Amino acid sequence: MKVNHDVVFEQKQKAASEAVKHVKDGFIVGLGSGSTAALAITALGERIKNEGLKIMGVPTSYQAFLLAVECGIPVTTLDEHPVIDVTIDGADQLTPELFLIKGGGAALAREKIVASSSKQNIIIGDEKKKVDFLGLNNQFVPIEVLPFALSPVNHQLFRLGGKTVVREGIRKLGPVITDNGNIVLDVVFGEIKDPVKLQLTIKMIPGVVEVGLFVGLTDIAYVGTSCGLEKIEKSRK
Repeated sequence: MKVNHDVVFEQKQKAASEAVKHVKDGFIVGLGSGSTAALAITALGERIKNEGLKIMGVPTSYQAFLLAVECGIPVTTLDEHPVIDVTIDGADQLTPELFLIKGGGAALAREKIVASSSKQNIIIGDEKKKVDFLGLNNQFVPIEVLPFALSPVNHQLFRLGGKTVVREGIRKLGPVITDNGNIVLDVVFGEIKDPVKLQLTIKMIPGVVEVGLFVGLTDIAYVGTSCGLEKIEKSRK
């Protein structure tokens, strides 16, 4: 099926515009990574310029850091602000229960750290990101791995039924290296009926830094649709 990129962009833009309304003066804001989160960072920059909004951002990647600086958002760190008021980020897939797959931009470890440090987490995306179960349509789960442990981790994931691929760099030879100096495995498990169990099982493998399954970390999702905007809200336990 041919994707209308203008329509997808419009849906993401609607979601981003709504999400940034949650940001108030004096907030510390987690800045997600990837093309969808970039729309929210740009929108926050516009609010700073047009409204005099005073915030500080905690970027989840070098890409997010550079964009924040370009948009005039003062940046800070978790060392200075270990508690974040709100984080806005995208997702590769999300379910009605607000289970997520994230890490398409290879920033999953930092994204999860920032999400877990936030009072409120908001996910934005287009309608194609919403699915009944994670893993549908051969969606891979990114897993950040210590380079030293790549082979044994790969073996353990194979035993769990995963089909693994080392993520390769674009315009460079060799694997993608994360901002933490690690390697990313993209693993297809098929339909994931129990993301909580799978996340815990993978996390117990020595050498795994983080898993791109985000469970119980999201408060609100704004999904741009052909009819407007869908809001999904869940209480985190």
